Amino acid sequence: MSLYLGVDTSNYTTSVALYDGETGELRQQKKLLPVREGQLGLRQSDAVFHHTAQLHALFDELVRDVDTKSIAAVGASVKPRPVSGSYMPCFTVGENTAKIISAALKVPFTGFSHQEGHIAAALYGSGRLDLFDKTFIAFHVSGGTTEAVLAKGSGCGFTCEIIAQTLDLNAGQAVDRVGLMLGLKFPCGMELEKLALQNDEPIKVRATLKGHDCCLSGVENQCKKLLAQGKSKPYIAAYCLEYIRNTLEGMTDSLLCEYGELPLVYAGGVMSNTIIKNSFTEKYKASFAPPVYSSDNAAGIAYLTYLSER
Repeated sequence: MSLYLGVDTSNYTTSVALYDGETGELRQQKKLLPVREGQLGLRQSDAVFHHTAQLHALFDELVRDVDTKSIAAVGASVKPRPVSGSYMPCFTVGENTAKIISAALKVPFTGFSHQEGHIAAALYGSGRLDLFDKTFIAFHVSGGTTEAVLAKGSGCGFTCEIIAQTLDLNAGQAVDRVGLMLGLKFPCGMELEKLALQNDEPIKVRATLKGHDCCLSGVENQCKKLLAQGKSKPYIAAYCLEYIRNTLEGMTDSLLCEYGELPLVYAGGVMSNTIIKNSFTEKYKASFAPPVYSSDNAAGIAYLTYLSER
């Protein structure tokens, strides 16, 4: 048995995963970083502290019934994006821990980007392993990122050229800001979706696009107005998600016009929303990560580590 360990310490989640190179089984352990009620996130110094405090317990749980001598290689997210100069302090916790484990076990270490991990998890989870050495359009939509990249697989990683992005607010930030406005608990994605599904009023929105890029700050302002006007919470939640869905649809249509009918992959926590996912699956036949691999996770990193050692 050969196992491949992945570690990811993002700004919201601590996660570790093991991929079994013989059976194809992927197991993971992850835990959200604690955020005080009413707050929209964490400072990097706090994220580093919390990752340091909880990473060892997740690793203990992951390898509880595992012979660690079977770990053949270790990988970690070492930066947000696969480009020079990309940096975020929270990833140093996972990188350093992974390097210590690698040295202790005397096995190879490979560093990847958080974005590559998201894309890899989406491909693995959707069964699109054929795209690991092809060119496709990948959307990474979360609290920290809202962009589309032209991804070119190298067999064990990706080059990612940004071809569309938000010019202000990220989609996940919009979800959380509107959610807190409605009294929901951070992170607000799942609760906002449940609330939106209770709405039965028709909604019309108009996306703000500049070329392939988008602006999302308007949805927060509009939802504040709707709340002041006495609109129901389900309506406001549905309005927020429809605004994001409509915006991503506009970006997708614009990119397909320029780049042709390339395969589409959607990753990141926001794309676990079933309202958006069902709409895009029907229209574009796009590939999505299952919910367990949509939010921040180390699964994609573990799989990339396996690919890098084949």
